[in-house]
Amino acid sequence: MDLYADIIIDISHSKLDQTFQYRIPPELAGMLEPGDVVELPFGNSNRLVKGYVLRVSRELSCPPEKLKTIARRVNESRGTESKLISLALWMRDYYGSTTIQALRTVLPFRNTVPEKKKKRVVLAADLQTAEQELETFRKKHQTARARLLEALLEEPVLPQEVVTGTLRITKPVLQSLEEKGLIRCETEQVYRTPAILQKLRSEAENRLEITAAEVVETPVTGFALSEEQQAAVDAVSQSMDEGYKEFLLHGVTGSGKTAVYMELIARTLGQGKQAILLIPEISLTYQNVVRFYHAFGDRISILHSRLTQAERYDQFERAKMGDIDVMIGPRSALFTPFEHLGLIIIDEEHEPSYKSESTPRYDARETARKRAELEKSILVLGSATPSLESYYAAERGMSTLLSMQNRPTGGSLAKVTVVDMRNELREGNSSILSRALTEKLRDTLERGEQSMLFLNRRGYAGFVLCRSCGHVMKCPHCDVSLSLHEGGRLVCHYCGYERPALHKCPKCGSPFIGGFKAGTQQIEAVVAELFPKARILRMDADTTRGKDGHAEILRAFGHHEADILVGTQMIVKGHDFPGVALVGALAADMSLNVSDFRAAERTYQLLVQAAGRAGRGEIPGEVVIQTYQPDHYAITCSASQSYEPFYEQEIDYRTLSGYPPTGSMMTVHCAAADEEQLKQAAAYLARFASHVASKYQAAVMGPSREPVSKIKDIYRMAIYIRHKDGQVLTAVKNYMEQYIGMNSGFSDILINFER
Repeated sequence: MDLYADIIIDISHSKLDQTFQYRIPPELAGMLEPGDVVELPFGNSNRLVKGYVLRVSRELSCPPEKLKTIARRVNESRGTESKLISLALWMRDYYGSTTIQALRTVLPFRNTVPEKKKKRVVLAADLQTAEQELETFRKKHQTARARLLEALLEEPVLPQEVVTGTLRITKPVLQSLEEKGLIRCETEQVYRTPAILQKLRSEAENRLEITAAEVVETPVTGFALSEEQQAAVDAVSQSMDEGYKEFLLHGVTGSGKTAVYMELIARTLGQGKQAILLIPEISLTYQNVVRFYHAFGDRISILHSRLTQAERYDQFERAKMGDIDVMIGPRSALFTPFEHLGLIIIDEEHEPSYKSESTPRYDARETARKRAELEKSILVLGSATPSLESYYAAERGMSTLLSMQNRPTGGSLAKVTVVDMRNELREGNSSILSRALTEKLRDTLERGEQSMLFLNRRGYAGFVLCRSCGHVMKCPHCDVSLSLHEGGRLVCHYCGYERPALHKCPKCGSPFIGGFKAGTQQIEAVVAELFPKARILRMDADTTRGKDGHAEILRAFGHHEADILVGTQMIVKGHDFPGVALVGALAADMSLNVSDFRAAERTYQLLVQAAGRAGRGEIPGEVVIQTYQPDHYAITCSASQSYEPFYEQEIDYRTLSGYPPTGSMMTVHCAAADEEQLKQAAAYLARFASHVASKYQAAVMGPSREPVSKIKDIYRMAIYIRHKDGQVLTAVKNYMEQYIGMNSGFSDILINFER
C-alpha cells in the first residue's frame, strides 16, 4: 500500500496555517519519520523546496490526481527546526492540541512582523578616482553630486537618512553615481534589541570606555565558587559529553545557585554550545540580565511578555543566525532555535508560571526534559523549594540530586517568628499588622535598614475561615477547601460537592467567619499611617503595568531609595537585596485554603522564598509569619526552612490521595460564552470520559466549576481524571479528542487538556 506524508513548507516565512500531503516514493518507504527534512515539488512551477515531515500514514486526504511525490530525503543531520517540529508533535500528543497550535507555540514565525532594514551609502571608488570626479562635478556645477562625494571622502559610510535628509540627495542622483561605480547603496537587516540590553550595553561602554565590539569579545573567566558550588559544577560538567542527563540543584535561599548557573553556562559556551536559562517571572528579568550581561556581554539576549512581537521574533532570528549564545526568559524561551543547544537551566523550577494556560497547556519542565532528550543536552532544575514531582524523581534515580545547604557569604538563614493571629484578635488587635511585626518594622526603620511586606493574596477571598480558631471548611470527598460562590453556596472545585454557606464556625461557634479582604493598597496606607516618615514602594499588578515597571521599582529599592517594599508574591521570588533585614509575611496561610491539592506545597514554597529575602548581606535577617494556622506542617516547616520534613509529610498525603507525583492527573478545561450550553457539553464529555476510564480503572471527577468560574463573560468548568499510570491518561485523552471531533455540539466549546 502507498504511504503518504503530511508536510509543512518553508517554516521561516510560512504563516503555519496549512499542511500539504505528498506521496512517499518506494525508495523512501519506512525511512521517513516526523521532523525529517525532504525536498519536494511545490506550486505551479514545481520548484523544489524544503519541507518538514509532520506525519506518515496510509490515509489519503486529497484527490489522487492532485498528489505530488517527495523528490528526496535531505541527507543532513536533523537541524534545529526538525527537532523543534518533533518537540511540537510530542506536545500535541501529550498535552492535546491541533498540530498547528503546537507548531505556533514552538516555532518562531514572522506572520505580520515587518523586517527592520538599515540603509547606507558607501564610497565604492578609490580615493584618487573620487577626488577627480569631485573636481569634475564642481566644474560642471553639479552641486548635489559634489556635496555627496565631499561627505563620503570625509566619512566613507553614511546612513541613508543622513544622505537624503541632511545632504538632501535625491534618488536619481544616487542612481547615477551608483551606475558610475562611485558609490554603493547597501541594505542590511537590523535586529531589534530589547531596551534593557541597549541600556546595559551603553552603561558598559561608558563605564569601561571600550567599544561595543570589545564588550562582545570580553572573555568569560571562571567564577569564584564555594566548595559546594564547585562540587555541583563539577558533577554537571562531567556529564556534558555524555548526552542527555538531568540534575536537580537543591540549594537553600542565598546558597549561590546563580553563580553555579553562570559557571555552567561559561563551560557550555567554551565547548562551542549554547544555553537557555528559564526564569519564572518578568520581575526577575532585570537582576538576572544585569548579572549575566556583565559576565557574557552581547552573547546573551532576553525574552519576556513585555516585548513587542517584532522584538520577540528578532531575538529568535538572532539565535538562529548564531549572533547570541545564551537566552534568558520565561517558558517561551525554551523554544529558542539554537543549533547547538548544550544546556537548559530552569531556575525556581517549582513555580506554577512554568505551566501554560493556553492550548497546548504544556508544562515547561516536562517539555524542557523532552527537548533536552532530542538535543542530547543537559537539563538542570534549580530551587530552594523543589516541586514534589522533581524531588520524587530525584529520589527514584530519574535525575541526580545536587545539594547546597550553606550560604557562600557565611551568613545564616533568617530568624523566623510565627505569630498566631487568633491571639491577636482575642487580645484586641484587629489590624492586618501584628504587634510583633509593627515593633520590628519600627526597629528596622530606626536602624536605617530595609523591610519587605509580602501579602499572600493567592486564594484570599474564595474560602471561608474562622478568625477565632482558624478552622477552614473543606470538602469531605477531596480534602480541599470549599469556595464561596454567589448565592451563598460553598462549592468544591474538584468533585462539585456543595453545601450552604455558614454564619458561625462549626468548630468553636465564633461569628468571626469570612474571607480575607485586605489588599496591597490598604497595607500601604496602614504602614504610611504608622510610619509617616518611611519611604514606601508598592509592587503589584497595578504599579507594574508599564513596560519597565518591574525593573524601575526593583532598581529604586535596590539603590535604597525606599525603606519598605509592599507587594504580592512577585516581590519574594529570587531577588537579592543585601539591605533587607526584615520580611513580613501577611496572611501567610491564605494559600493553604485554595481549592487545590497542591495548596500546602505552594504555601511552603512561598513562605520559604519570602524568608530567603532577609539577611542576604552582612545584616542579620528576621522574618515574621502571620497565620491563623500556626500548627500546620506547611507553616512549621517553612518557619524552620526544612524541606525534607515537609516533603515526607506531603508525599504521604499525595500517596494516600492518589495525587501527583505518586499518581497521575489530567484536567480537562471547558469554556464557553453560553453557561447552559457549557454545562450540557461538559456533562456529556464527563459521561464519555467515565465510560472510557472505566476500562482502565481510572477515576473521573466532575464536571465542576473552575476556581475562577467566569472570566470576561466566558464560563469555565473542569473535569478531573486520575490514574497511577500517565500513559492511561494519554489514552483517555486520545479517545476524548476523537469524541469531541466527531460531535458538532462541541464546536462552540473551548476544550483543552492539562497534565
